[in-house]
Amino acid sequence: MIMIKRILLLMFLMLQFSFLQAGIVVLNGLTHNYKVENGKVYKGKIAIENTGSKPQSVKIFLQDFAYQADGSISYTSIRTNNRTNGDWIKLNTSLITLKGKEKTEVFYEIKVPDQSINPGSYWSVIIVEPVEDIKPSDDKAGVNITSVVRYVIQVITDYETDQAKPDLKFESVKIEKEEGKQIAKIAISNNGNLYCKPTASIEIYNRKTGERLGSYTSIAMGLLPQTSKSFHIDISKVPPAQYKAVIIATDEDENAFALNVELEVKND
Repeated sequence: MIMIKRILLLMFLMLQFSFLQAGIVVLNGLTHNYKVENGKVYKGKIAIENTGSKPQSVKIFLQDFAYQADGSISYTSIRTNNRTNGDWIKLNTSLITLKGKEKTEVFYEIKVPDQSINPGSYWSVIIVEPVEDIKPSDDKAGVNITSVVRYVIQVITDYETDQAKPDLKFESVKIEKEEGKQIAKIAISNNGNLYCKPTASIEIYNRKTGERLGSYTSIAMGLLPQTSKSFHIDISKVPPAQYKAVIIATDEDENAFALNVELEVKND
């Protein structure tokens, strides 16, 4: 039994060590925003570092991208999304190899069409993905575990924002217990044509007296047009009971969308 424990510990340390030896990191953010005009060209870059000690090849490519409040995420070919800007973006390379501890920059250009387009946000994503060299061995039995972490950089271009706006809608409100905490999960969709970064808040009132008992707020999250996300709010301090509540979604321009609900906080 002691020998088995030692073997398992050694395997764990070997796996942990292998993960520490290599890793690609994007250094300058995962959302790149541009306010654009017809016919103009905009330049951007992605700063990448190989934190490992061995050389690492990385492929870079474009895809369309969407997500929903149920957690589903879709990566599809360019032109799948009718608000894609993938055709506007040109990468200066699709494959690089970084030496151990090396940093580099991948550049891209955004060429906005020189013609009238509908106001609002257009987007796609640049995928940065390590290329793993698989070398099968016929003389050794065992399992080869490979962990690949790829980065998704959103490139969002906003056109004629004064003629576009987000339109936030509440899809659902539910309370679930997670890790001993009562969490209000508020699904919000953006039915408008402009990217925004809203927060969700919930104001809770005594059902009988109308007394305001408290206000709780989520973190801000980006919300692309025609997508949705679940905004989580910790309301563990609220005693079990039935309440009246006002749920408010507010974007960075102070546009507010409100919903009145009956809320039940359970004991279990």
